[in-house]
Amino acid sequence: MAKRQLLLDCSGLVLLYIFLGTLRELGAVQIRYLVPEETDKGFFVGNVSKDLGLEPRELAERGVRIVSRGKTQLFALNPRSGSLITAGRIDREELCEAISSCFLNMEILVEDTLKIYGVEVEIMDINDNAPSFQEEEVEIKVSEHATLGSRFPLPNARDPDVGMNSLQRYQLSPNSYFSLQVRGSMDGAKNPELVLEGSLDRETQAAHHLLLTALDGGDPIRQGTVPVRVVVLDVNDHIPKFTQSTYEVSVPENLSSGTRVLTVNATDPDEGINGQVVYSFRNVESKASKIFQLNSLSGDGSLDFEKYRFYEMEIQAQDGGGLSTTAKMLVTVVDVNDNAPEITITSSTNSVLENSPPGTVIALLNVQDQDSGENGQVSCFIPNNLPFKLEKTYGNYYKLITNRALDREQVQSYDITLTATDQGSPPLSTETHILLNVADDNDNPPTFTDSSYSAYILENNPRGASFFSVTALDQDSKENAQVTYSLAEDTLQGAPLSSYISINSDTGILYALCSFDYEQFHELHLWVTAHDSGNPPLSSNVSLSIFVLDQNDNVPEILYPALPTDGSTGVELAPRSAEPGYLVTKVVAVDRDSGQNAWLSYRLLKASEPGLFSVGLHTGEVRTARALLDRDALKQSLVVAVQDHGQPPLSATVTLKVAVADSIPDVLADLGLTLYLVVAVAAVSCVFLAFVIVLLALRLRRWHMSRLLQASGNELAGVPASQFVGVDGVRAFLQTYSHEVSLTADSRGSHVIFPQPNYADTLVSQESCGKSEPLLITEDSVTGLGSFVSLF
Repeated sequence: MAKRQLLLDCSGLVLLYIFLGTLRELGAVQIRYLVPEETDKGFFVGNVSKDLGLEPRELAERGVRIVSRGKTQLFALNPRSGSLITAGRIDREELCEAISSCFLNMEILVEDTLKIYGVEVEIMDINDNAPSFQEEEVEIKVSEHATLGSRFPLPNARDPDVGMNSLQRYQLSPNSYFSLQVRGSMDGAKNPELVLEGSLDRETQAAHHLLLTALDGGDPIRQGTVPVRVVVLDVNDHIPKFTQSTYEVSVPENLSSGTRVLTVNATDPDEGINGQVVYSFRNVESKASKIFQLNSLSGDGSLDFEKYRFYEMEIQAQDGGGLSTTAKMLVTVVDVNDNAPEITITSSTNSVLENSPPGTVIALLNVQDQDSGENGQVSCFIPNNLPFKLEKTYGNYYKLITNRALDREQVQSYDITLTATDQGSPPLSTETHILLNVADDNDNPPTFTDSSYSAYILENNPRGASFFSVTALDQDSKENAQVTYSLAEDTLQGAPLSSYISINSDTGILYALCSFDYEQFHELHLWVTAHDSGNPPLSSNVSLSIFVLDQNDNVPEILYPALPTDGSTGVELAPRSAEPGYLVTKVVAVDRDSGQNAWLSYRLLKASEPGLFSVGLHTGEVRTARALLDRDALKQSLVVAVQDHGQPPLSATVTLKVAVADSIPDVLADLGLTLYLVVAVAAVSCVFLAFVIVLLALRLRRWHMSRLLQASGNELAGVPASQFVGVDGVRAFLQTYSHEVSLTADSRGSHVIFPQPNYADTLVSQESCGKSEPLLITEDSVTGLGSFVSLF
């Protein structure tokens, strides 16, 4: 039955939600919802997304959340439906106690726009509490001579519910002596009283046992009972009487514990025990019972205005005969500036991008002071030397914004001190700090440590070896300061620069991809680019000149005397009549290196006749050191060494053959060539000439056949006769053929070379025109060579 009634109440509340939503659309400033107490977790309270004009999915995207300000979070946002739901069990009596209307206020923050919306939720009461009495049993002492109609106060029942669910009436168990009457008070409380309806006789009945029942108006009705025992006393015909019916007092909230707050006084004209008055609290709420103690007319406890501003208590004075009376005690707590302002950072960011425009929001904060009046008026400020300012937005909310552009390279972070001060006397203040880091923006390009670079590398360097490094610095941070190096595209001797040089993109170390040769090029110029990883990336360039240093890697090259292609050397003549210092020949050499690596010196390394010849140290001239004698051999052999000045030095040698004679025939006669060699050479020449004649005959025959074909066909054009047709043609052909004879004076041998003839305007294939191999002539068969030469 109770659950069914609860469902009916919830249905009514839903209609009420629709009505309130209509009011909000007609111009209500604040969003209001209603929710019954004791609902389960996740109970629907209201459609926040609809009331804010947002789609449910936008709640998470736009950072919509509830600002709790340190209170227990009773509600939550459902990100899927966009509705406000309960975060747990809500007890209206715990939140609002006896207040008839229970409203809970909260703020909803839209994070991306930093807008605050006020939300008011009314907690509707349900009949979840039965009336209850604080006393387990009530004992009332009544004089047996009490007059009819006498009233005796009964304890009040407490029901935390409100409205019809609260305490509505009392019932007394049926009896013949007492009736029940309820007297209303100014604050709306119902005070039950026991009214004497019949005369008492202690001797007949010394005690009467009654049952007092308190009932509320809920459905179903809840009730609470307390047994009442009425003790009939002997005559005590005076009751205590207070000097005033209501006592009022104002005390400061910071009153120390044990301080006397108020003195009450009640007198009883009776004598003896019937005139001794005892004071006690009656019908005291739990909040007051924890603060005040009544002992010998003193109140003992600490006060806190921020929780309760006003206390109402009832003091009972009872004499020794059991007669009692009551008086009210009203305590007003006066506020004292004992609470410092509270600063709550509702939303903040720990970093802001440098160069952000002025007005960028850093934080949203709320300032509260639990005091009242001037003590609760709060002002908030920050130091003037910071590039920030505070702007008041909604209620006690402030925005911390920038008032000028920030530069991370000058200041990387700020420790912002927020100070809130109230208007009390003396004023109280609170400080809180916001640590703000300035995030880097890619506003600084990499900068090289030097305006230009020069690097030196030895030739013949190993491939892949590092030889230099460049460094660029970026004042930005993180990826904006991550420098990457690269080489500008260029070509060197027709090849891309990347085939010669590479650079480590992370460290700036340069590597040689090939072995450089100083003799090919001495230097090269390139551009190194450093760019960061920002967005967009920034870059800078620097010129780099690479100079190749020479190494002594080239052996001196002898230009004269030049070696024949067959490996033999020529013969130099020295007449027997030559005087000392006669210039026989000159050794000419060069070195492709440079500097001292190319400085050459000449010296005579070996001679068949020591002391006969000398070599100029720097000129390479070979001269006679003395006059030639008849005993000197006809054939002289000299070994000349050419050496550079590198480290280590490199050298080359050449062997010179010097014939001591006045003419070539003398040399040949002395050599004694045999007739057999001449015959052999002549035979080879004849065979070669026969081969040429055969080729010419074939050519003439082909030409003759082509003439016949032209004559028979009458369509072929005339072909001009070759320049080799006839005897004149043969003579011209023979004139195009020549011989070359090379004589050597060493190894007892000479060479006769038949070079390649000129076959211009002939049809002989190139394969038949190969260069003839040289014919080796031994020293024993060179007799008669002069006749062979004269033959040609």
